[in-house]
Amino acid sequence: MTDVQQEADLVSLAADEVVTEAHARDVPLPDGGVLLLVTLDNGRDHTRPNTLGPRSLLALEAVLLEAQARAGRGEIAALAVTGKPFILAAGADLSQVGAIPDRATAKQLAQLGHRVLGRLGDLGVPSFCFINGLALGGGLEIALNADHRTVDAAAPAIAFPEVALGIIPGWGGSTLLPNLIGIEAALRVIVENPLKQRVLTAQQALDLGIADAMFPSAVFLERSIAWAGDVVAGRVRVERPHAPGRLERAVKWDIAVRVARKGLESKIGTVPASPYAALDLLAGAKRVKDRAGVLAGFAAEDEALADLLAGDQAAASLYAFDLVQRRAKRPAGAPDKALAKRVTKVGVIGAGLMAGQFALLFARRLKVPVVITDVDRARVDAGLARIRADVATLQGKGRVSSDEANRLVGSITGTVETADFADCDWVIEAVFEELSVKQEVFARVEPHLSETAVLATNTSSLSVEAIGARLAHPERLVGFHFFNPVAVMPLIEVVRTPATDDATLSTAMVVAKTLKKSAVIVQDAPGFVVNRVLAKVLGEAMHAVDTGTPFEVVDHALDPFGLPMSPFELLDLVGLRVGAHVLDTHHAAFPDRFFDSANLHALAEAGVLLEKDDKGSVKGFDKRALAIVKGSLPPDATPMSAEEFRLRVEDGLADEIHRMLEDGVVAAAQDVDLCLILGAGYPFIDGGVTPYLDRSGASERAFGATFHTPPIRGAAHR
Repeated sequence: MTDVQQEADLVSLAADEVVTEAHARDVPLPDGGVLLLVTLDNGRDHTRPNTLGPRSLLALEAVLLEAQARAGRGEIAALAVTGKPFILAAGADLSQVGAIPDRATAKQLAQLGHRVLGRLGDLGVPSFCFINGLALGGGLEIALNADHRTVDAAAPAIAFPEVALGIIPGWGGSTLLPNLIGIEAALRVIVENPLKQRVLTAQQALDLGIADAMFPSAVFLERSIAWAGDVVAGRVRVERPHAPGRLERAVKWDIAVRVARKGLESKIGTVPASPYAALDLLAGAKRVKDRAGVLAGFAAEDEALADLLAGDQAAASLYAFDLVQRRAKRPAGAPDKALAKRVTKVGVIGAGLMAGQFALLFARRLKVPVVITDVDRARVDAGLARIRADVATLQGKGRVSSDEANRLVGSITGTVETADFADCDWVIEAVFEELSVKQEVFARVEPHLSETAVLATNTSSLSVEAIGARLAHPERLVGFHFFNPVAVMPLIEVVRTPATDDATLSTAMVVAKTLKKSAVIVQDAPGFVVNRVLAKVLGEAMHAVDTGTPFEVVDHALDPFGLPMSPFELLDLVGLRVGAHVLDTHHAAFPDRFFDSANLHALAEAGVLLEKDDKGSVKGFDKRALAIVKGSLPPDATPMSAEEFRLRVEDGLADEIHRMLEDGVVAAAQDVDLCLILGAGYPFIDGGVTPYLDRSGASERAFGATFHTPPIRGAAHR
């Protein structure tokens, strides 16, 4: 197939691509000569970053080819690429990845990126990239393919997120970066940071040696052009102190890669393909010593990217990424945000650990006064002391300034008088998970509130409608279910009851966004989404143990799900009493499908389950826990095999999620996946729970169809 035919095939796949154009203009340099300034701009505002699909790459290539010809004629002395305001580029246009039909096409896309961006190093004149803002993935690779780089001091994010998306930096990043900043720094940027969802600031990019110079936003372009002129004139000589030397290549390089590999194996196992593909490319980059070595590295990137794009994990990861980046920002069923009420003060009912986390989060993000209350002054004072300690910890870690710390401490107060809640616009409870307790605290505080105040409950499994049964105005009650730890977990389940009005729901959605959380609207049903799914898993796990299946068999049977922890580690994390309560609640609501567990109550009473070492690492199961369960087994106990148990859980989950969708608990299967990804750490490489159930055959077995048509590819059913 000719290059022309290949390009035509790629362009046909990108019929809907929002093209990022490359606008070129001549800029005179101070010493004479011309710098050709190429500005990338897709014609959209800052909410739609520049991306690089096949048509965008070809548009850039046309400009670079013309620049190369002009350089040959002596018409330009240098070329620089920059972006539209605040954005260089957010990388490849990933919206078209699902349309790639085969590995050969995937490889063509990889080769096209290398061919186009590689021209920046073959112009015949110095090339520059002025990183004026967001630079992710292929955007950062534009910069790396250029000879020199400047960065705007206010650039918000510079990163390679690819490994978290099931792919690798495949347009030069895996080859060029380690040879620019050294292998250890490259491992952090390419492998470690995306798995921890970290990005670089402009200062960090400068410190690592990714950027050669940094200038303030107000004068960034002018200073960058002047600096480029100094480089061309020879007044500035760019040093690369972080570039690897002979010792690093001979000794440190292989050791660093081996250490990184062992670390990955211990933390994420060996199933995810992209981190290990990145390690292989970074290991091979050691051999780059000249342009021929660079081209060999690019060829290796082509093969690796083709394998990953044609594989299942990338498809699932990009589906999950799309949920987090798009669906989470446009929640299904959200009312007009213009209906939202203004929140100028927050009240928190409770002064315990969870209440303190709420108070601090609301004070930090909403920047409004917060008042907490409890049954007596001693509890209130203890809660305030914990909050002050948490603020001190944030300050000690450099996450808040001393001025901000003082503001936070001053804005959070305590009271034992519910009348002090009179001017609160938003009141959230954080009391014991008992229906009568929640009903009582709301009934007690409601008479003191204004008629427009919103009441929010953080219940994890109780009926929100029942919690509001004693309210005079149940229409202003909404569920607002956080996940622990509150400051870290990104999901909030916003629960709408039949009585909740649009103004209350809109307020809840706006508050969630201001808290920098992703909110999913769910209907008032037991467990909502995340806890209903987890209750199914935990209930089946305890039922298997209760009927004779060994703990160890159950513990590892669900490894194919790829969850961040086993069922019993999850029970240990949430607390055995809480876990028992969740199972009881779901059993009461759906006795034919959810199990309760007398053994779990006994384990909670004894306070035993897992045995841990001094560092808190799990060593195994506590002998007392094993004895409690063994003593309760019926004479006819019949253990299951790991395969039998896994199939039972898969089919049960497929059935339960199908029922949830039929009952309208959420709008679509995508919302279930979004909740499990953000609220339970479900891995991107599986795409969420419903794609996994489709691939495993559980959907067909449970209800004779699939959640997605066609099924979304993902990590192999293991």
